[in-house]
Amino acid sequence: MAKIHVIEDDAALCAELERLLDLQGFDSTHAEDFSRAAEEALAAEADCVVLDLKLPGADGHQICRDIRAASTVPIIMLTSSESEFDEVMALSLGADDYVTKPYRPATLLARIQGILRRADAAAQPLLTHGGITLDEAAGSVSFDGRTAELTRNELKILQLLMRNAGKVVSRQQLMVHLWESDSFIDDNTLTVNVNRLRKKLEELGAGAEAVKTRRGIGYSL
Repeated sequence: MAKIHVIEDDAALCAELERLLDLQGFDSTHAEDFSRAAEEALAAEADCVVLDLKLPGADGHQICRDIRAASTVPIIMLTSSESEFDEVMALSLGADDYVTKPYRPATLLARIQGILRRADAAAQPLLTHGGITLDEAAGSVSFDGRTAELTRNELKILQLLMRNAGKVVSRQQLMVHLWESDSFIDDNTLTVNVNRLRKKLEELGAGAEAVKTRRGIGYSL
């Protein structure tokens, strides 16, 4: 069960967010003392921190800086500020995402789940199947001693196929997976990216049918 630590001064909003997280199966905790928010977040050993930017007697940017100086835990800034400066500053200090209020619960949950998946991938960057090796951290694929770089869309497609090796992955599943990476993709673009991925694998020697089309359903590896 992933643990989410919330740093939010609006008590009602904090309680609402924790209820939402608990309903989705997360273990949630929240800040008690904003002057020690970074210390509390680190002590919580959370898998993700949701951090408000403007807090009483504390600065969200500084808290983000302090957390990042001691940990690689994913941080999502949750704020009412729509300032481009605040967003750029937060991301430059190490925040992984930036969500403005009022937020849609489904959107925030998708962001949290996406960040947790990417964190898991970074911890286990190599996926292998049938001689094909995907290095998620490097964004490359290898076969028989040869290596090719992948675009972000190609990487996400191969990632999902390899995690479901031997199973058929629907086109809808692939498009949702790509949308959650903030790279919206339509049906025709998905076909183009799959064909490019297939060509790269063929050039590496993995064969023209390394990615199989299941007509009317999706693809399999």
